[in-house]
Amino acid sequence: MSRNTVGTAAPSTRKAPPRPGYGRLLRTPGAWTFLLPGFAARQPFAMLTIGIVLLVQHTTGSYGSAGAVAAVTGVSMALFAPQSGKLADRFGQRAVLVPGVLAHTASATALIVLALADAPLWALFVAAVPTGASVPQIGPMVRSRWAALLGGTSERESLLPTAAAFESVTDEFTFVIGPVLATALCTGVHPAGGLIAEAALTLVGGLLFAARRRTQPPTGLRGAAATGEPRASALSVPGVRVLAVAFLGIGSVFGGMQVSLTAFAEEMGAPGVNGLLYGIFAAGNMLAGVVCGAVAWKIGPRRRLLLGYTGLTLVASTLWAVHSAPLLAALGLLAGLCIAPALITGYTVVESLVPASARTEAFTWLTGAVALGQAAAVTVAGQLADAQGASAGFLVPLVGTVLALTTLVALRSRLAPKGSGRVAARGMGHRVPTAVD
Repeated sequence: MSRNTVGTAAPSTRKAPPRPGYGRLLRTPGAWTFLLPGFAARQPFAMLTIGIVLLVQHTTGSYGSAGAVAAVTGVSMALFAPQSGKLADRFGQRAVLVPGVLAHTASATALIVLALADAPLWALFVAAVPTGASVPQIGPMVRSRWAALLGGTSERESLLPTAAAFESVTDEFTFVIGPVLATALCTGVHPAGGLIAEAALTLVGGLLFAARRRTQPPTGLRGAAATGEPRASALSVPGVRVLAVAFLGIGSVFGGMQVSLTAFAEEMGAPGVNGLLYGIFAAGNMLAGVVCGAVAWKIGPRRRLLLGYTGLTLVASTLWAVHSAPLLAALGLLAGLCIAPALITGYTVVESLVPASARTEAFTWLTGAVALGQAAAVTVAGQLADAQGASAGFLVPLVGTVLALTTLVALRSRLAPKGSGRVAARGMGHRVPTAVD
């Protein structure tokens, strides 16, 4: 009898945990102090490549040259971003951001002046290197702030997957606004308008974000000493390298779409359509990201990553054969719907693979991989568009996603966290599915 009494009484004394969701996440004390300036500071990431392509194409008349300059910027960012992340982990975000945004503003200004002065291509390459190297890694820094802010209790940690989805939605929202804004400024105001706005937003947003010191995560010097975790490069983890290859493929989609859609709009005789088409593509990313954060997933993150990437590859395989703007917009929307799950899941998985002292660096390796894939795609797609037309440029996303998907399938076992999952318990990793409002 007592056993039955206990069995019926227990549920009435057990309090259900709060449901994680976007509303509860955004009510986290201190969140808005870094979210608003962070949004302004990360906007330029979506404007930089398209701003360079439109400016240099205007001054040189060549998509190949424009793509090459943008590619140098992307490669430089991909190589320097992880080092920036490592320095931020060790010395603090403010120490890296303040000199970084000043250097980026000066470098972007020099690139604009040289392009408008019809400087030789090598001079544009020289200016593109520091422009890319100094791009502030706001997205990874915001993710690190969420992880630090929500760590400590199981109730707060239940919000970390929602934070991962929210950040991906924010990233994609910038790719809805950024290319459209840059294209409108370049085509409607001045060819350098997009790049000027990019530099201004980087300066103002970056300095405001750096000023929010209270939510800055502890530096690696303190964090590693407190947890006993060794400081090692995040790239030494095999799973991070696999994810970097996957993000290279995603970058090939971004870069290939940017150049090929620009060339497609030029062939149509309506350059302004480019921003609309790319905005639809980015809107698909954003919508899928919202859904990803609102679904209680019953399948694991590795399987979600493979499914999303397979869908992306299938859509990318059809772009080159399309010659209709409405149909291209529809396929772009589908591609965006497939990209967001892959991005969100990739950031979720990497958090379970690396120690907390290498968190920002790990995020920047993935961000840098996207930039590197985008740079390579911009270069190749630009050359193909010059020689064969816009349709040939769309072959770049196909090749990039096929190679990345092959790598993911072959090396998927390396994405499983080893040991007891000590980091996943604190990071933005995958957990038992929970309902999201």
